[in-house]
Amino acid sequence: MLADYHIHCEFSDDSRETMDAQIARAIALGLDEICFTDHVDYGIKKDWDEGDIAWRGGDGIGTSVTDMDPMANVNYPEYFSKIDRMRETYKGKITIKKGLEFGIQTITADRYQKLYEKYQNELDCVLLSMHQVDNQEFWTQDFQRGRTQKEYNEKYYREIYEVMKIFKNYSVLAHLDLLVRYDPAGRYPFEACRDQIAEILKLAIADGKGIELNTSSWHYGLDDIQPSRDIWRLYKDLGGRILTIGSDAHSTKYLADHLQDARRILHEELGFEEFCTFEKMKPVFHRFD
Repeated sequence: MLADYHIHCEFSDDSRETMDAQIARAIALGLDEICFTDHVDYGIKKDWDEGDIAWRGGDGIGTSVTDMDPMANVNYPEYFSKIDRMRETYKGKITIKKGLEFGIQTITADRYQKLYEKYQNELDCVLLSMHQVDNQEFWTQDFQRGRTQKEYNEKYYREIYEVMKIFKNYSVLAHLDLLVRYDPAGRYPFEACRDQIAEILKLAIADGKGIELNTSSWHYGLDDIQPSRDIWRLYKDLGGRILTIGSDAHSTKYLADHLQDARRILHEELGFEEFCTFEKMKPVFHRFD
């Protein structure tokens, strides 16, 4: 069983790859199952039906909308409807699951609860991610600016934990140490934040949730997998069993990127015997083979 459980397409504001192209590439690569997990980032983006959507890209002068990117969350009805059509089109060739990536903050958790309640019957898998805190994004350095490395790392993990206490409708924690991608000071020592991470993992395990190995660490040039081997060892020591593997591909170029490397590390190096796919928010276990 080969599965990629973190894929983006044209319904994410930061991807122009079509769902059709991602599926065709997945079939060509021999994948058995994929899950689309397009972005929802309340606080910095609006839903399509809110109107007055901001756009980015181009110079804004003589540039058509098709050359620019809308700063909006997923168009949910169209997204789920297209996945239904793709399931029919590719029936017997690949299994396609419905997911979303929730970029939750404590200040926006209530909106995600309402969103989940509205579309829970559509969803197979929800990734709990954190891309910003207090609407300050990591990739722009807005969150890190004015804080020491200790301060912004501790605040990041504290925010994840606080979100997990109030929001339970997710499947796995995605790219748990995401901040390392955008940390100008380099990798923050694991031992300095071990206790915070342990509390996060204990809560995830108690709630029947899992974590994700995000293979984008390779194309970001990180010095370890994401989350790090230290985090995976801690997760296993604490009794964690639920895990998914996802490429975080926003284009066909990175679909299933280093999937086999990730499987080898999880199984042969770290000692995990199984990984998961999801069906209607329930984990399905598969042995590594």
